Amino acid sequence: MSGSHARLTAGSASRLFAASQKKPLTARSLATASSPLPVSSAGRLHKVVVVGAGSAGLSVSHQLLRSGKFTQDEIAVIDPAAWHHYQPGWTLVGGGLKKKEDLRKPISSLIDPKLKFYNHGVDALSPGDNAVTLANGTTITYEHLVVVPGININYGSVAGLPEALADPNSTVSSIYGYDTCDKTFRTIRALQKGNAIFTQPTGVIKCAGAPQKAMWLALDYWKRAGLYNPTNPSDAPIKISFATGLPVMFGVPKYNAKLEEMRQERNVEGLFQHDLVAIDGKDAVFARPEGQGQVTKPFDLLHVTPKMGPYAFVKNSALADGAGYVDVDQSSTRHNTYPNVWSAGDASSLPTSRTAAAITSQAPVLVHNLLQTLAGKEPAAVYDGYTSCPLLTEYGKVLLAEFKYGGEPKETFNNWFGIDQATPRRSFYHLKKDFFPWVYLNFMVKGTWGGPNGWIR
Repeated sequence: MSGSHARLTAGSASRLFAASQKKPLTARSLATASSPLPVSSAGRLHKVVVVGAGSAGLSVSHQLLRSGKFTQDEIAVIDPAAWHHYQPGWTLVGGGLKKKEDLRKPISSLIDPKLKFYNHGVDALSPGDNAVTLANGTTITYEHLVVVPGININYGSVAGLPEALADPNSTVSSIYGYDTCDKTFRTIRALQKGNAIFTQPTGVIKCAGAPQKAMWLALDYWKRAGLYNPTNPSDAPIKISFATGLPVMFGVPKYNAKLEEMRQERNVEGLFQHDLVAIDGKDAVFARPEGQGQVTKPFDLLHVTPKMGPYAFVKNSALADGAGYVDVDQSSTRHNTYPNVWSAGDASSLPTSRTAAAITSQAPVLVHNLLQTLAGKEPAAVYDGYTSCPLLTEYGKVLLAEFKYGGEPKETFNNWFGIDQATPRRSFYHLKKDFFPWVYLNFMVKGTWGGPNGWIR
């Protein structure tokens, strides 16, 4: 979730691709969207089928359409959701800076009428038959398949978490869901004293910087309210801990060094290699590395980042790698076994941070290479792993992390103006808060925004 990034990742729109879904969602309010195809056991052939209408799905499908090489209904988009969410903005909601209602639109309003929209979940992917089976039993066939459904948030990965999130009186929240992101700020505003713990799990998540963004904003809020003193925390009523399953604050060495410096300067307790596994009343239970057992920490406020992973219909398909992600070449985004299958974003095996910003670089590569293949040519475009995380460090300042494969910085403003982006700046804050949400909802989902490369013609 990082803006602008997620699934910009952040990150991908919140979707329930559950095989148990048997009815299409009906919140498709604008007449500009095409109707779902009639249910048919015989299926329907499309040149390209795009599974997912999140950040990656909308970017790819509209960039393909804008190439001018497809006619009505030759590209199909599959997604069971009624709404498309700008998930990177949920961090802003958690900090009291945005209203969540302003960060979503009906999916139907974002899909070009020349695309055929199937408002259903996916039950199975059958690449050997060039087929997708929808949750309602419909079979769709394709010449090329783009698998971009995002990843699933597993709230059940932490015992007691679903119940705590659903309880309006609990002090447990998460910015990773539409229903709970605004609860985060309510709990921050209500806390007057006690232990505040912010968690990050081991494993793949949307926008790896988002868990600490919530913490930095909360710290600044309490500091301004006189409830936290970074220079003498023992003299303040609120104590803050960051509990992460990782051994560091951030996976890219350059930005980790700055964030670790900030953690120490602001006297935040670092609970490294602490992976939240259970909530027991007002206690948080953490797993430690093998042989070290579990640790229990009392809390008065708990912000949770649940574990995440691939949807079952991806994980259980022939397209998946050993971890359950779509097994693609990290340069071309093309599947390593099935040459007419492609993937990007959260569901893919691309070894980079899952953010919406990553999609701005992945989508044009995928689209170019798919079009080259349709023309009988070899894929030539190369994705270098670019991703970005506009990391809020306080109200009014953002550390703009941009990097590529290998954790190597690839900083847009450093390249243009010689600005070190590891230094939090107010100008980056306005990019995160104002520019990125605007450009995402008005251009990126329409296939006309290429991130650092600017607008796509």
